Amino acid sequence: MTEQHSHQFERGTDGPKVIVVGVDGSDSSLRAAAYAAGLARRQRALLAVVYVQPVLAAGAALGAPVAGTTEEIADDLVAQIRDAAERLKGIFEVRWEFHTFRGDPYNGLVTAAGELKADAVVVGASEQAGHRIVGSVAVRLVKAGRWPVTVVP
Repeated sequence: MTEQHSHQFERGTDGPKVIVVGVDGSDSSLRAAAYAAGLARRQRALLAVVYVQPVLAAGAALGAPVAGTTEEIADDLVAQIRDAAERLKGIFEVRWEFHTFRGDPYNGLVTAAGELKADAVVVGASEQAGHRIVGSVAVRLVKAGRWPVTVVP
């Protein structure tokens, strides 16, 4: 009897190659980005920094300049990441990319992790009290069971 081995893509078999980290500018998401950057450096993985732009139909209907505000947040996050990468050049080298997706944070991160073929996802712990009852993005990602998820406090 002979064994047949299937040659298909396997996630995480030789350590992570792509680590997705969700950032939104909150303190916990920036701590998650720092943790993910260290993990990416040690594993020689690509760090995919993901900002999910909220789609706020109600705010837009009321005439609020939603898109401009979320674009400013994304631009500010990219500037912070570039600044940190430049300060650490030669000391702490990490390959990174910045991606913006639209939607709610959970679905945006699921889409990002799928499209980027993530081996691991890192997020900050929710800073909103109601999430302890309803469930945070982190809990929903863990329950999805598609990738190892690290939640950084």
